[in-house]
Formats: sequence, C-alpha cells, structure tokens
Amino acid sequence: MMRINTLNLFKTVVGTVVVAASLPSCIENDIPYPYREGCITAFEVEGLMADSLTIDKKNFQVTAAVEDNVDLSDLPILRMTVTNDAQLILNTPELCADSACFPKTGFATLDLLPAGSNTRVDFSRPFVVTLRTYQDYKWTISLRQTLRRVIEAEGLVKSIIDANNCQVVLYFPPTQDLTQIAITRLELGGSVGKVTPDPATVTDYSRPRSFTVTRFGKTETWSVVALRSSEVVRDVTAFAMVKRMRLTGQIQQGKTPVVQYKADGQTGWSTAPASQVIVSGNSFFTTVEGLQADTRYQYRVVVDGEAVTGIAEVTTAKERQLENGSFDEWWKDGKVWKPWSEAGTSFWDTGNRGATTLGESNSVPTDDTRTGKGQAAMLETKFVGLAGIGKLASGNIFSGEYIRTDGTNGVLSFGREFDSFPSALKIHYKYVSEEINYSDSDHQYLKGRPDSCHVYFALSDKAEPYEIKTKKSERQLFDRNDPNVIAFGEFINGKTTVGGYQEVVVPFEYKAFRKPRYIIVVASASKYGDYFTGGSGSTMWVDDFELVYE
Repeated sequence: MMRINTLNLFKTVVGTVVVAASLPSCIENDIPYPYREGCITAFEVEGLMADSLTIDKKNFQVTAAVEDNVDLSDLPILRMTVTNDAQLILNTPELCADSACFPKTGFATLDLLPAGSNTRVDFSRPFVVTLRTYQDYKWTISLRQTLRRVIEAEGLVKSIIDANNCQVVLYFPPTQDLTQIAITRLELGGSVGKVTPDPATVTDYSRPRSFTVTRFGKTETWSVVALRSSEVVRDVTAFAMVKRMRLTGQIQQGKTPVVQYKADGQTGWSTAPASQVIVSGNSFFTTVEGLQADTRYQYRVVVDGEAVTGIAEVTTAKERQLENGSFDEWWKDGKVWKPWSEAGTSFWDTGNRGATTLGESNSVPTDDTRTGKGQAAMLETKFVGLAGIGKLASGNIFSGEYIRTDGTNGVLSFGREFDSFPSALKIHYKYVSEEINYSDSDHQYLKGRPDSCHVYFALSDKAEPYEIKTKKSERQLFDRNDPNVIAFGEFINGKTTVGGYQEVVVPFEYKAFRKPRYIIVVASASKYGDYFTGGSGSTMWVDDFELVYE
C-alpha cells in the first residue's frame, strides 16, 4: 500500500494557495494550476495621437488622446492585443445583441474577430471591457479629445471661447463699428465641423448672433457676441528660464507687437528680433534669448511706436549643476560600491544592492577616465547568480536612491531636487556592445542583436520622486509621457566606440513651461536592462556629466 505523508500534502496545498493569492498584476507563469491574468498589451484606435497611449497594467486602465477629426462617439478599434489568450467580453450591452459578444480566444487584432462583428465604440465616456481567462479582469479604456477651435477677424483684439455654454465673446478696439465686423475664420466644431450660416456673410454684431455647428451628424447652437475694448494688447505673461524668457499675449488682429526688454538698472531697451515674434490670429509669442542667469529683467510690448503695456518684471533662474557629475566620489560598503563619499550625501545611486544579492557590484569606479585624472563610472552588464540560477543585471547609475530589494528585483526612487532649466546635457562616454544573449519572455526577439547603452534625463514637477519597480508582476518604469514631465532627452548607442571617450551634447526637449522640482538622469549599459534583457559583458564608461545652459 502506498503511504501519503499528509503533513507534506497539507504544506503543498497551503503553499499553492498562498502563492496564487499573492500574484497581483500581469504575469506569465507556467505553474500547473489555472491562474492566468488577462492584460491589454497593445491598443490602437483611429486617430490615435503619437506618444499619448498609456497602458497601466497595475490598475487595469488604458488612456490615450485622439485627433479632433474623428468621431469620439463612434470610433473604430484598429488593434488590441492581450495576454494569455484572454477572451474579450464587452461590458456595454447596447453595442451588440449579446452582451457577451466577441468571445474569441487567441486573437492578435480585432480584425481577426468573426465577420460582421461591430468594432466601433462610443468612447465619449470611459469604456469597460472584461478579459476572461480563468478569472475576469475588468479594464477601463478612457480616450480624450480636444477640438481645435479657431477664430480670426479683422481688428480682433481677443476672443474667449466657452465650449461648455457654446458661447464666443469677441473684443474689438473702441472705434470698431460693430455692424461692420469681418470674420475671416470661424471654426467652432474642430477641423471637420461645419458652421452655418457662412460667417463671411454675417457682418452685423450689434446684437448676439447665432450659428449652427454640425459635426458627425450632431448639431449645436452657438452664440457669438462682439464687444469693444480699449486694449490693443492683453494678457501678456512671461516665463523666465535661465538665459531665455518665453513671452505670450493677445493682440488686436492686424497689429504687430514689438517686444522690448532690459536688465534691471539698464537705461536702454533691447528689442526681440521681429522674425522671432510669431503671430497667429490674435495671439503672439516669442522666446527672448541671450539673457543672464539670476538676473531681474523688465519687459513691455510696443505697437505702432507706443508702449501699450505697463512695464513688468521677471527674474531668470540660477544655473545648477549635477552633484558629483564627474563621478569622482565613491566608497565601498561591504560588497556594494556607492557613488558618493562615505562622509557625504548621495545624489547618485546604482542597482548594486540588487546585484550583490547574487554576485558582485557591476557599477564600479574606474581610473579609466576622460582626462586621466580622478575616477569615472564603469557600468557592466552581467549575469548574476549561481549554477545558472539568477538574472541578468545591467550596470547602471541614476539620480535617486535604491530603496529596497524585492526578491531579486529592485525598488528605486528616481529624481533629485532641482529648480533650474538646462538646455542640454553634455556627457562623455565609451561603450563595448555585446550580442544580446539574455532576455525575459517578452523580449526574445532581441536575442542575437547588438546591445545598446542608454542615457535619458528629464525635468519633472511631480510632488515626489518616481517610484520604479522592476518586478514583472508589479512593473512600474519611468514614463516620458507622464503629465508631470516638463522636459526630456535621451541618447542611445548600439555600437562599440573606438578612440577613447566620446563627447555628446543632448538637448532637453521642453514640452511645458513650468518650474521643475526634480531632475532625473539615468545611464545604463543595456537599454532593456529593466526587463533583464541584454548582452553579458556590455560595458559603458561614463564621466563628466555637465548641464549646459544656452
């Protein structure tokens, strides 16, 4: 008779239950019990705006923006891929006769659904779908759309568009005859909306006028009101950086703004080049360059030879540099090399605390420097482990802090306090690229290709640093499209360099004009190191990182 050890059986059953209950987000596993989560891995609709898509696997949410020339309430889904052969079940019954429509497994795109399936969706409100494997996972898809509304008229000073109440207020000079208004452009329904009657045929605005706006078969009635204003220029604001100032405002249509500025204490005014003052409709902006850091400036706008605004003031920011940007300061704590002096405070950190759980530090100081003096950082990609059990660890260094190790994964904090506006990052590096020979299950296609080093950097006004997690089931990486990212830049190289260190100046691309709170700078020997993918032996040397202000 076969005997069963009931104690070991109890341990096995309980252990299996605990493991299954502890698996949170999207994870592929091949353990022999039915637990597979359903996750959206790719999504595309008609009119999707570039770089706007975010797939949040932790909270089961998809967000994106679409162009204004598509119908948000009747929008085709062009592509949606999922994990684990999940069934797609729409949770909006009015879209088809059967509320559980489209029950197809293993599809790659919606084009592969049964013939006649309706893939046009009303995204004017958040749309919910269920992905069914052995369990149900509800995903929310939210799309946003901003209609481009444009108004141009002869002599127009300013326009205010109230889309919620379908009302437009137009401001004209005090001498304007309101019975003789010439509107040259009136787009109230975006680029595809039709306005009736033809605005060119309506000139008398001594009373409010009504227009019908038709867009994709839906109509709205808009009211247009014309008022007189004594101001030729309105709403002038300036945003000062370090050696630049961005100035914007509203101006009477047909007039030309002249932007003047001077440092505090100077007597004469300087004038921004006319070619750099951009006028669009009744809006204008310019970027004044060549300023001095940490200096107070005055500015004003002149029209037809007369100053039409008061004198306003703004102060440029101070130049800031990266702490220990030369990577000269290091100390060793046990097996862990740390890129700051033992008595000092950290600005940079590395993934060494994770790598040394199974091996040695792979981000270390070196005297192989750009100038032959001091130290630099050598970042090497290595497989760390014993008897073939372990993970690939990419050598890296980043502004922030290594928080803790979760199993063989890292939890990091990206960002150090910063309040200035650099125009570029100057780096000195050299690189040895090896063939990618390790990857996770999602990046098998990269095997055999040359590895690439990666440097990226950003300014952010997020209230706190970014929490980074490399564990696949909880993966949370830095997103360049995060709304708090003010500026971003990156450098990627997939070739072995020759002739020593190379100098590269990479610009910050500003997408917003706000004061930052943090700077994020990350250098890695393997671009896909966050996914434990790269070439063992790929090595990047970095030295003398410098912020450039122009």
